[in-house]
Amino acid sequence: MIFSIFQYWIEYGKPINQISKFLSYILRHQPEAIGLILDINGWVDIDELLAKAEQHGEIIDKHLLYEVVSQNDKKRFTISDDGMRIRAEQGHSTKQVDIDYIEKQPPEILYHGTANRFLDSILQQGLISGNRHYVHLSSDLSVATEVGKRYGKVVILEIKAEEMYKQGFQFYLTKNNVWLTKQVPSNFLNHIDCSKSSP
Repeated sequence: MIFSIFQYWIEYGKPINQISKFLSYILRHQPEAIGLILDINGWVDIDELLAKAEQHGEIIDKHLLYEVVSQNDKKRFTISDDGMRIRAEQGHSTKQVDIDYIEKQPPEILYHGTANRFLDSILQQGLISGNRHYVHLSSDLSVATEVGKRYGKVVILEIKAEEMYKQGFQFYLTKNNVWLTKQVPSNFLNHIDCSKSSP
């Protein structure tokens, strides 16, 4: 049976973002949770993914998977040109994956959104990737703001990306326009006081 997103909701009573969260968990962090092995660049066969998912109680057909990928506003997932494989574009913590991103010169300034409770620590030690492979940055202030809102009262950090690049730090740009770097030392950070722009 082919499900639309609406039909999936009616049939299983699950919000569609649950599928997206499931895919993120498996393709970014814990493929082993359903016995899946990703290749070094994060790709996995779609039929294998769906079969393993069903074995663990997540029923997703191929048509629905394509629909979830195409409607994901962050474009977190990529389907291969032949339509046979899928991967998460970035955000990995699994050691199975080490995507060979192409290095690119960043713009002068990039942004990072986070929560106010993390600010003191970040200003002391800089931005570090933690469990993920890279720090995620954006060239769009509004995007960084939306990301920060996920974690609490939002604060925005301005990154002197071009200056970092000139000093030897490497940057990469994913297909969904997320900038990646391994770390951002604190001397390349400025805290933007968003309250000054408020009416």
